[in-house]
Amino acid sequence: MVNYYMGIDVGSVSTNIVLIDEENNLVYKRYLRTQGKPLVILQDGIREVAEELGHSNIAGVGTTGSGRYLASVLIGADVVKNEITCHAIAALDYNPETRTVLEIGGQDSKIIIIRDGIVVDFAMNTVCAAGTGSFLDRQALRLGMDISEFGNIALNSKNPVRIAGRCAVFAESDMIHKQQLGHNQEDIVSGLCNALVRNYLSNVAKGKDLKPVILFQGGVAANKGIRKAFEDQLGQKIHVPTHYDVMGAIGAAILSKEVVKDRGESRFKGFDIYKRDYRVSPIDCNGCSNICEILEIREDDKILARYGDKCGKWSL
Repeated sequence: MVNYYMGIDVGSVSTNIVLIDEENNLVYKRYLRTQGKPLVILQDGIREVAEELGHSNIAGVGTTGSGRYLASVLIGADVVKNEITCHAIAALDYNPETRTVLEIGGQDSKIIIIRDGIVVDFAMNTVCAAGTGSFLDRQALRLGMDISEFGNIALNSKNPVRIAGRCAVFAESDMIHKQQLGHNQEDIVSGLCNALVRNYLSNVAKGKDLKPVILFQGGVAANKGIRKAFEDQLGQKIHVPTHYDVMGAIGAAILSKEVVKDRGESRFKGFDIYKRDYRVSPIDCNGCSNICEILEIREDDKILARYGDKCGKWSL
């Protein structure tokens, strides 16, 4: 029987599930909108894997993303790692010469600096919306176009307008002003791409040494206008991996394979987890000034896990 390794990336916008084989080839990927219901969406995703591939032999499971601990408890993960580690692992698997990873998703953005196959520096932006995909989604809607058209339209620009990009609010008002002045739509779209990249380089990448090979990962990597803006502003070739949109999940799957080979067996609970009744309840701890928000996960009346505390008081 063929062994597959599952990687799960649970984020605030999307939940990605992938399967890789022994050679790290991607054999399955699924993109789901998290919709503020990570547990339900994850169960739906596992059900879809079972329905499409049958009860394949899952030899290892890794989880990452903001919901990685929840996913780990639910599915029985062999390894739980942060997004920086998983994106770096996947990038190096795609191209061992990678030295810089640019990652822009729906709600956050990251930069990872790699030297000799080791992460030596990184930075994340989870605050400013002007540097994320959700900013482009909103502007595409305002301009009356689908986000899938955004990049190609930007490439048609001859004279991109300059749009203030340090803040999403200012960028949007500046874009409206440029519309009212009568600028061409493609010039405005290209200006928005340039603004997002300027924001990224001046905030997330500030002070970083961006050396080639440079990989561009995350959902926004599909946008050709953003890719060109990076190349224009950095004067470097930007490479987009084949599976740019699920690199975090791929990295988690690769890590699970390594862990299971050392340990000898997987903790995967099986595909039937989508049939079980799980509940997540918040607990406010007033034991100290940290006032931690604890999450408790139950299956029927059994407590499976509690996490979120800083001192370990609630951890099971």
